[in-house]
Amino acid sequence: MNTTLCRLTEALTALGRPVHPRSGHRTKGNRAATGLPKTHTQDALCVGRLDHESGDMIVRIPAHVLIAKATGRGSYARTAPDRHGFPRLRRARAKQHFGYVTGDLVRAVVPSGKRAGTWTGRISVRARGQHSLSTPAGRINVSHWNLRLVQRGDGYGYGTRPEPAPSTSRKTC
Repeated sequence: MNTTLCRLTEALTALGRPVHPRSGHRTKGNRAATGLPKTHTQDALCVGRLDHESGDMIVRIPAHVLIAKATGRGSYARTAPDRHGFPRLRRARAKQHFGYVTGDLVRAVVPSGKRAGTWTGRISVRARGQHSLSTPAGRINVSHWNLRLVQRGDGYGYGTRPEPAPSTSRKTC
């Protein structure tokens, strides 16, 4: 870590901007002085030099934060192995079926049946057009005719979560 810190400091100093490398102890001290709980988001707000005696403080704390989770883009394997590792079946070479790819975020409007209603989630595509839709309520099978694309799958799943409120009264975003 020290070597990385030295190299990074040298590279940033060469750009002509002031650089002040410090340990994580300063972040912990700033967080304790402002009364913030320990989260990654609020630690990022406490990085750097804060002069509490002269009135430096954190004035805005986010109420919600964006969460990005790596979900992948599927498998490149062309076979599925059995429990002994031997090829069991061959997978199709095409990853896109009826304009959709596994991992796309879609909205399905199911007109009738047990699963009638509007559902939003990520799909796993099937060559026959009956795709599998992953929703908070579970998996359902949906025809490609009932789907509308919301977002192309980029290998990540996005969401938000509330950020814990600080112990002192402060503004939130």
